[in-house]
Amino acid sequence: MKKVFNLFDFSQKVNFRTEILAGLTVAMTMIPESLSFAILAGFPPLMGLYAAFIAGLVTAIFGGRPGMISGGAGATVIVLIALMKSHGLEFVFAAVILAGILQIVVGIFKLGKFIRLVPQPVMFGFVNGLAIIIFMSQLEQFKTIVNGKMTWLSGNPLYIMLGLVLLTITIIVFLPKLSKAIPASLVAIIVVFALVFFFGIETKTVRDIASVSGGFPPFHLPNIPLDFEMLQVIFPYALIMAAVGLTEGLLTLNLVDEITETKGDGNRECIAQGGSNILNGFFFGMGGCPMIAQTLVNLSAGSRARLSGIIAAFTILLIILFGAPIIERVPMAALVGVMVMVAIGTFEWASFRIINKMPKHDIFVGIVVAVITILLHNLALAVLIGVIISALVFAWESAKRIRAKKYIDAAGVKHYEIYGPLFFASTTAFLEKFDVANDPAEVIIDFKESKITDMSAIDAVNKLTERYAKVNKVVHLRHLSSDCKTLLKNADQVIDVNIFEDPTYKVLID
Repeated sequence: MKKVFNLFDFSQKVNFRTEILAGLTVAMTMIPESLSFAILAGFPPLMGLYAAFIAGLVTAIFGGRPGMISGGAGATVIVLIALMKSHGLEFVFAAVILAGILQIVVGIFKLGKFIRLVPQPVMFGFVNGLAIIIFMSQLEQFKTIVNGKMTWLSGNPLYIMLGLVLLTITIIVFLPKLSKAIPASLVAIIVVFALVFFFGIETKTVRDIASVSGGFPPFHLPNIPLDFEMLQVIFPYALIMAAVGLTEGLLTLNLVDEITETKGDGNRECIAQGGSNILNGFFFGMGGCPMIAQTLVNLSAGSRARLSGIIAAFTILLIILFGAPIIERVPMAALVGVMVMVAIGTFEWASFRIINKMPKHDIFVGIVVAVITILLHNLALAVLIGVIISALVFAWESAKRIRAKKYIDAAGVKHYEIYGPLFFASTTAFLEKFDVANDPAEVIIDFKESKITDMSAIDAVNKLTERYAKVNKVVHLRHLSSDCKTLLKNADQVIDVNIFEDPTYKVLID
């Protein structure tokens, strides 16, 4: 992969028009989503917009790669709903600050690299589940409140909403075939807005979600007791929020790496995300993390530099300060159409083409991750379960590779040539390879094509030597790697085995 583009690296040419237009498009799609998640969590609506501004600006400038967009994402906000209900807003601010501190610690100690442990089937399931979530969340815009109850639109309001959504999608699909000078998503939003405005069409607008008018994010110290009891309350929420944000952020970074064929910096992203959450906690924001949907909107608009994220952040601030009366009149149908196209673009359609070539367990992992993502909206949990299942499958498959070639040489010595890794999952099969009762008085176990990897493997070797010792037979361990020898030496005090000249077990190292 080539080096990432950087706004401040003047050796890279930045297309300012593309970056500015992409930033405006991103801002339009972030506003309703940030407001919706703030309202869902029971926060003041402006907390969502403040989070979008603060997180968007900080990560755009200091984040791990250009092109990524951060804001008040639902993945992290959902974690805080229970804390909001039980202890109130002040504890939420404190949890957001603590989550930011934890994320900075992860970045400083360079723990972001562990995202490499996420297998491709997990990525497929994660991305496909996320695409479905993005699509399903748009269906909420086809509902309205009647007599205090949420009901589906019907009649003319439904037809108008559907028609405007289809118009938005049509513009996004076909405009790039005519011209790519202006992002198709932004053109679609402007066209639908103008159509509704000049023809006086009655339809759902941003104003129907919440007001976006306000002032500059105010500085605010959380009004909470600074004691251990308070820390006990907020720490679990902060830890989960930090983990969810970093998981979604690093997965988003990997996804952007693949799309742009450039390489981002995961640890730098962790630090930037943590810094943005600390500022969120002190400036009335609800916290956040990278937003995959808005990132894909940004990339599809042609952005490859940091400028678009900065433009998006300041656009949101200007809207809060001055532009609310106009933005509140933007039809939700236009934003729904944009997000539907994002969902379609997010889905890994290639996974269907290669599904018949994938191992069955990989298909299972991908489906499980997608289902958990859809049902629980918990991206971190879905990825964690996917990684655990993949690890268990790998361990099981590796365990089946342990085998032994057996023969007796001219001197009457029995040889066992071990193949495959010896670890916790393969120890039972390893022990079954030996015929202690019928073996000759001298046995050689050759590990040239094997490796002792953990304490379970050491314990298995110990048990084997015990069995041979009971029938007064000598065992030689041959071709152990230096680290294997170290493990066995260290095991001396743990399992009471002397691997050099053990008079009880008669174990010798050749």
